[in-house]
Amino acid sequence: MSALTTENGATTVVEEPPDTGARHQLTAVTGLAALSLDAMASVAYGPEAIVLVLAAAGGHGLGFTLPVTLAIAGLLAVLVASYRQVIAAFPDGGGSYAVAKTHLGRRTSLVAAGSLVLDYVLNVAVAVTAGVAALTSAFPELYGDRLWICLAVLVLITGVNLRGIVDSARAFILPTAVFIGAILVLIVVGLFRDAPVSTAASDGHASVLADNATTVGALLLLKAFASGCSALTGVEAIANAVPSFRAPAARRAMRAEVALGALLGVMLIGLSVLISRFGLQPVEGVTVLAQLADASLGHNGAFYVIQFATMVLLALSANTSFGGLPVLLKLLARDNYLPHVFGLKADRQVHRHGVVWLAVVSAGLLVFSGGDTNTLVPLFAIGVFVGFTIAQTGMVLHWRAERQWGRAALNGLGAVLTGVSAVVVTATKFHDGAWLIVIALPVLVLAFEAVHRAYGRIGERLGVGRIPETPHRERSLVLVPVSSLTRLTSEALTAAVSLGDEVRALTVCHPDPEDLAATEALERDWALWNPGVPLVRLPSERRSLGRPITAYVHELRATEPGTRVTVLIPEAEPEHLWQRALQNQRGAVVAHAVRRDTDAVVCRLRFRC
Repeated sequence: MSALTTENGATTVVEEPPDTGARHQLTAVTGLAALSLDAMASVAYGPEAIVLVLAAAGGHGLGFTLPVTLAIAGLLAVLVASYRQVIAAFPDGGGSYAVAKTHLGRRTSLVAAGSLVLDYVLNVAVAVTAGVAALTSAFPELYGDRLWICLAVLVLITGVNLRGIVDSARAFILPTAVFIGAILVLIVVGLFRDAPVSTAASDGHASVLADNATTVGALLLLKAFASGCSALTGVEAIANAVPSFRAPAARRAMRAEVALGALLGVMLIGLSVLISRFGLQPVEGVTVLAQLADASLGHNGAFYVIQFATMVLLALSANTSFGGLPVLLKLLARDNYLPHVFGLKADRQVHRHGVVWLAVVSAGLLVFSGGDTNTLVPLFAIGVFVGFTIAQTGMVLHWRAERQWGRAALNGLGAVLTGVSAVVVTATKFHDGAWLIVIALPVLVLAFEAVHRAYGRIGERLGVGRIPETPHRERSLVLVPVSSLTRLTSEALTAAVSLGDEVRALTVCHPDPEDLAATEALERDWALWNPGVPLVRLPSERRSLGRPITAYVHELRATEPGTRVTVLIPEAEPEHLWQRALQNQRGAVVAHAVRRDTDAVVCRLRFRC
C-alpha cells in the first residue's frame, strides 16, 4: 500500500494492486535447476578427487573408494537434514549467516557471510574454467583462446540472470535433466556389466597409481574424505535463497533440498560402486567420469553425450552463485554491512547490483588465473566448509533451546565432521594457494565492520530512530550562477523565484581582458533586460569557477545566519547521449565545489534542448 497526503495535511492510505511477481519466483523444480547445478556438477570431480588421493596407496588404496564415498554420503544426509531445518527456522534466507546472527553473535555471522561470499565468487570462476577445460580437451585448437571463451560464458550466464532467476532456471532445466538422466543411465547400465565394455578413452595414457604401496593410513583416508567433500559444495545454496521461491517458500525450498540430496547421494554412491566394480585406475589426461562412461556405455555416441552434458553443466553450475549470493548480499545490506544498493530489487525479482558485482569480480578472477582451473581449485571449497560448520553449530544451540536433543545431536555430529573437513582441506591446500583465503576472509570481515561503522555514524548524524524537530520556515535565498543571457538563464531564474524569498544571480569574473569585457557586456545586457534579480559580480584572481561561489556562500552564512541558501545550477541537457561530450561541464564543477565545501542545498536544473 502507499500513502497520499492531501492539502490539509491528512494522510490517505491507498491500496496498491496485488503483487504479480510470483511468476518471477521459483517452484521446487525450477529451484532445483537454478540453485543445485553446483552440487550436481560436483559428481564430475568429487569421486575423482577421492580416487586421486587414494591412488597414492596403490590398488589397495582404491579399495577404500566406496567406504569413503559412503562416509561423504552420510555427511550429505546430515547436511540436507540440517539445511531443511535451517530453511524452516530462517525462511528469510541467508543460511549460515542467518543462523550465526541469531545464535552465535555478530562477529561469527560475519565470518559465515564472508566465507560464503568467497566461496560463491570462486565457484563461478572454477565452474566456468572447468567447463571450458572440458571443451578445450575435446577441441585442443581452442586452448589458446580459453580465457576469452570463459569470459563469453560468464557474460552469457550474467545476461540470463539479469532477466530473472526464473528465466535462468527455465533455461537450465533441460541441460540439468539431460545430465542427471545421463549419469543415472550410466550407473544403471554399469551395474549390469561384469567388465568394462571399452577402455578406449584411457588407452595410451599413463597411470597415476602408486607402485609398491600396501598400507592405507588414517591421514590418507582423512585427506581423501576432505577432498571428496568438494562434492558437497552447493548444498547450502537453496537455504541461502529461500525468498526466491514461490509461496509457500519454505515448503518448496525444503522439497528442493531433499530432491538435491537424494539425487546427489544416488549419483555419488552409484559412481563409486562402478569405480570398484570395474577396478578403475586414474590416468593422466582423462577424467574418472569419462572412463566410467567408456566402461559402462562404450566409446560411442552415448559417451560423447555424457561428456558434452558434463561440460555444459560444469559451465552452467556457476548459476548457483548467481541465485544464492545476491540474496545474501541483500541481507548484509539490510543489516548495514554492505552498501544499501545491494538490497534493491528489480521488477523481475532480480538483485541486479549483486548479479553485476558477482560477474565483475568473477571476471577479475578469470583474468588473474588466465582461465586455468588448477590456479583456482586450491582456493575452492574452504569457505563452504567454514559456513557448514558455523551453520551446524548454530543449529545445535537452536535445538538445545527448544530441548530437541535428537536434532541437536544430529547437527552436532555434522558440525564435528564439517569442522574437521575444513581444517584438513585448509591444511592440505595451504601451500597451493589456500593461504589467500586465510587472509581474504578476515579482510572481508573487517570490510563489513567498516561499512557498518560508517552507516552507524551516518545514522547518528541523521538522527535515525529518534523523533526529529518539527518543520519550520526559514528565509530562503537562491543563488543562480550565470555566464550569459539565454533561454536557459530565464528558465533558471523563473524556477529560482518560485523557490525562494530572494534570488541573486552570480557571475564569476577573471582578471584577463577578454573575461572583463565579457562580464561588462553581460552587466549591460542584464540592466537592459531588467529581470528583477540583481546580478552579483564575483572577482577571481585564479582561473577558478567553484571557489569564488563557495566563498560567497560562506560570507552569506556569516552575515545572514538564519538564511537557508540554495545554489540552483542551470544545465542544458542535449538531445543525444553522445552530445554530452560537447558540454563544458561548468555545472558539474560548481556543484562539486559547493557540495564539498559548504552546507548549501545544491539544485541542478536540467533544461532539455
